[in-house]
Amino acid sequence: MSDSPNTADKNAIINIKLPTDDNVLAVTTSRQNGHSNTPYDSFNLGFHVSDSEHCVTLNRQKLAQYFPQECNIQWLNQIHGSDVIDVKCYSSTPLTADASYTNNSNLALGILTADCLPILLVNNTGAEIAAIHGGWRPLADNIIANTVKLFKDTPDNITAWLGPCIGPKAFEVGLEVKQQFEKLSPDFSKAFVQQPDGKFLADLHLIATLQLQQLGINKIIGLAECTYTNQDKYFSYRRDGKTGRMASVICINT
Repeated sequence: MSDSPNTADKNAIINIKLPTDDNVLAVTTSRQNGHSNTPYDSFNLGFHVSDSEHCVTLNRQKLAQYFPQECNIQWLNQIHGSDVIDVKCYSSTPLTADASYTNNSNLALGILTADCLPILLVNNTGAEIAAIHGGWRPLADNIIANTVKLFKDTPDNITAWLGPCIGPKAFEVGLEVKQQFEKLSPDFSKAFVQQPDGKFLADLHLIATLQLQQLGINKIIGLAECTYTNQDKYFSYRRDGKTGRMASVICINT
């Protein structure tokens, strides 16, 4: 395992500093400095997007170097639902869910995104971690609350990290999306800005922040960069359609 990305990899793999000393390792990735060709250029980590399996394998091997050798990354078959897996042991087959939790130090939890919001959770001692695929549908179906329920620690002892996603000036949605969140709470109306055509710009970071705060989680950090507008740095499904996937990964370091 490398303590930090080397010069060739620093733009591909971005270390996440969490307030748990060295108890937890976490990274998020960009699209840069990988092995995949156009339109997956170049650090694509998703097998499901029709990229070369060989290239994705090389990219995943590169990512794995930043975690202990015995620590496998548990990937998910993400379906934009609200199910959460309590991962007890590694499965080479992706588990069907949109969030995962573990207190096992031999597991890393991975989330793939290309506009949706990656969310990582960790308790103060670094003994419990979770990774959440925060698309608007999972968020509207309370996937954050479903994940927090698995923590033995209390919400005030949990820190949340919010990663790059489609930003509040680029994520246009219809009235029905706004209404789904307003059914949860009128507070979510502040996360939507109406446009002249009657549609709305939605702020995923703000939606997640409000949900976390409602659960009692107020330690929130993140990287609020827009995947849609940062074309050189990030994949964006809404911008490009056929494209790759970034990853956000967290593991307990013992």
